[in-house]
Amino acid sequence: LQRNNTLRKLILHENRIGDDGANCLSTALQHNNTLIELSLGGNQIGAVGAERLGLALQYNSTLTVLGLSHNQIGDTGAVHLGRCLALNSTLTELSLEGNQIGETGAEQLGRSLEHNKTLRKLIVRNNQIGVVGAEQLGRSLLHNSTLIELSLGYNQIGDAGAKHLGLALQHNSTLTQLDLQCNQIGDVGAKHVGFGLQQNSALTRLDLNENEIADIGAEHLGLALQCNSALTGLDLSSNQIGDVGAQHLGLGLQRNSTLTELGLESNSLSAVGHHAIFQGI
Repeated sequence: LQRNNTLRKLILHENRIGDDGANCLSTALQHNNTLIELSLGGNQIGAVGAERLGLALQYNSTLTVLGLSHNQIGDTGAVHLGRCLALNSTLTELSLEGNQIGETGAEQLGRSLEHNKTLRKLIVRNNQIGVVGAEQLGRSLLHNSTLIELSLGYNQIGDAGAKHLGLALQHNSTLTQLDLQCNQIGDVGAKHVGFGLQQNSALTRLDLNENEIADIGAEHLGLALQCNSALTGLDLSSNQIGDVGAQHLGLGLQRNSTLTELGLESNSLSAVGHHAIFQGI
């Protein structure tokens, strides 16, 4: 890589690169000016390897996609990457799914997003960022104007975390896709997300699949559909929505002119609820 001037994409998924290999790749990246995508998922890379790759991000000016999913970078590695991300001006996509990242790592990533001007897609699914991590990432969305896709599924953010992200939706004007799948979000969290949607004009896809949203939460989301004119996809599959919630969603659909996809499988709808949805179409 230090001498090659043609390779643009390098995929090394599911090997045993580890920290030593990541260190070698870091050295190469500091001298390479053609590679634009590097995928290192499932390679037993820890915090030390993440630190070295972060260092490369400070010097490399061509890499746009970095995949580090299903490694072991943890909070320490995420902090190193976050600090370097604030200084990087070329990376557009960063995947950190399944890396044991907790609140501390998510906080640093959020602070970096407040300063980063190029990242468009951030995947942090299947970690443990919790409420505190969601709060910091939500705060970053109040300042960031480039991120268009944020994936936070399976992170135990709960209603309190959803509240922070709902607030961010009220003010952010660039994010188009938000993944909140399986986050223990109930009616209270859905209410805050609904408030955010009422004032948001950018988000086109929202995933709330596998949460704990029931009829009251569906009512707030239905109200949001009446006001929102940007959302095209809403996934509410595998929640606890019954016929009453379906009626509220149906009313929302009657007054909505943009939604093209609504997922409601694996809820608690009877024929009454299905009829209410069909009336709204």
